[in-house]
Amino acid sequence: MSEPASDYGLWSLVIVNSLIFMIFAFSFTKPRTARDWRSFGAFSAFLVALFTEMYGFPLTIYLLSGWLSSRFPEVDWFAHDSGHLLEMMFGWKDSPHIGPFHLLSTFFIFGGFILLALAWRVLYPAQRLHQLATDGPYARIRHPQYLAFILIMFGFLLQWPTLLTALMFPILVFMYVRLAQREEQEARAEFGEAYLPYWSRTPAFFPGLGHEAKQM
Repeated sequence: MSEPASDYGLWSLVIVNSLIFMIFAFSFTKPRTARDWRSFGAFSAFLVALFTEMYGFPLTIYLLSGWLSSRFPEVDWFAHDSGHLLEMMFGWKDSPHIGPFHLLSTFFIFGGFILLALAWRVLYPAQRLHQLATDGPYARIRHPQYLAFILIMFGFLLQWPTLLTALMFPILVFMYVRLAQREEQEARAEFGEAYLPYWSRTPAFFPGLGHEAKQM
């Protein structure tokens, strides 16, 4: 008898899925500066780490298998659907793809990509004309492109949490905040006093939550 096919070790899917999402994000960001490439590179590293565990080698499942098996003995933790850890742990074992965490993750992922696309439609022509981007999403928040990356990563983290991506996520959020602060310093240097009214009335990341920036 032949052995059943493994649910993991599908490295072609790791490559294909990583490239699809990286190319999709690249098409909306078109990195040019070193800062742009750092932002895109960090996002790409998160995707590779995610899909490596999703289709290649389930490191998190292996490391936590003893604890997971003792707490949830009815679950086959090496079946592919069991990688949806939150759905398995909170009762959606039969249909993780329609569980609340999966549906919420889809909202964050697609919402992030939509926000990224809308932001780029405003940012790209503004950069070409050396103007300040203040329309579209930039009328509500100062850094929609970085918020979009954070939303996408958070969505994937809800859908398929791993130890590595859970560790990477707060580090990358901190990195994007730092990049945003440096971007604001450059905008202040380029646009001078004309930047201050926009900066003072527009929150950095979350609309409607008040002014978030520190005094420059």
